[in-house]
Amino acid sequence: MSAYIARRILLMIPTLLGILFVSFVVVQFAPGGPVERVIAQLSGADTGGTSRISGGGGDFSPRAPAGASGNAVGSKYRGAQGLDPDFIKSLEKQFGFDKPAPERFALMVWNFSRFDFGKSYFRDVSVLQLIKEKLPVSMSLGIWMTLLTYLISIPLGIRKAVRDGSKFDTWTSAVIIIGFAIPGFLFAILLIILFAGGSFLNIFPLRGLTSDGWSQFPWYWKIIDYFWHITLPLISMALSAFATMTLLTKNSFLDEIRKQYVMTARAKGCSERQVLYNHVFRNAMLIVIAGFPGAFIHAFFSGSLLIETIFSLDGLGLLGFESVLNRDYPVVFGTLFIFSLVGLVVNLISDLAYMWVDPRIDFETREA
Repeated sequence: MSAYIARRILLMIPTLLGILFVSFVVVQFAPGGPVERVIAQLSGADTGGTSRISGGGGDFSPRAPAGASGNAVGSKYRGAQGLDPDFIKSLEKQFGFDKPAPERFALMVWNFSRFDFGKSYFRDVSVLQLIKEKLPVSMSLGIWMTLLTYLISIPLGIRKAVRDGSKFDTWTSAVIIIGFAIPGFLFAILLIILFAGGSFLNIFPLRGLTSDGWSQFPWYWKIIDYFWHITLPLISMALSAFATMTLLTKNSFLDEIRKQYVMTARAKGCSERQVLYNHVFRNAMLIVIAGFPGAFIHAFFSGSLLIETIFSLDGLGLLGFESVLNRDYPVVFGTLFIFSLVGLVVNLISDLAYMWVDPRIDFETREA
């Protein structure tokens, strides 16, 4: 077992290098960049993101220094005409573009190996600090959504498998499919209209994870206030996830229930409950466990972007999106590295969970 875990950990190194290399190459050929971003702001032609980037330790609103009115004819940057070439060179040095691409990539890999992600280009704060500030929102959405999805979908999927073809199975399938067909952001808007002061009721808040003065609340009211804020975002995100997990669980159990060992257990006099939970459950849950890493990573990082925007939740999804728009490459690469690393670790944990659920599975023996 230890040898298998060690091999998997070692394989993470070239995988992370490959992800960083491909992303770095794509960025080199992508139009725009932090230098062009500043030039566009100076010329008043900024259309690539927010015109004023704020957050962290303050605002970034560039102004041309003295002597920036010289001629920059022949500059490789669009819109640089009229700016002093020395000013352009100082921007390149500030953002690290005065070095050749291979040297910049090697320096990035060296820094990332020490978990040094540098500082944001446009915010006076480190990338790790930015991630630390946004992490509570993404953790709240991702962890609670995953738990909620599994706690509801697995029992529902088992019940649908046991009562396959019944009226209960039919109408629950119809509800699940309709829920899956509705985009999460559209359902979020509907919830706002109905329950958050849109046109009907004004029950739930629309901004943040907690109310103002939350730290002064009694402990029990802190819990109530927290779940009061997170109810609508969670429902919006979990709507489509319920369908996938429920139908996956049902089909997995149906496949196992029809196998020979189940008929043998019934012939020996085992009750349906014993057959279901003592014989079928472990085998049927393997495919459900296999889907856990993808569901967790999607919910934790990528699945919350639109929901964070609609409900004004400042999390990692929104941070990554704004960083791409604003060409804030340290934040882009830093979050990409952390997301990829977490994904690889979760996949390893998933394989170990396989062996815990079914001791017959031995990845180390198979590789040998």
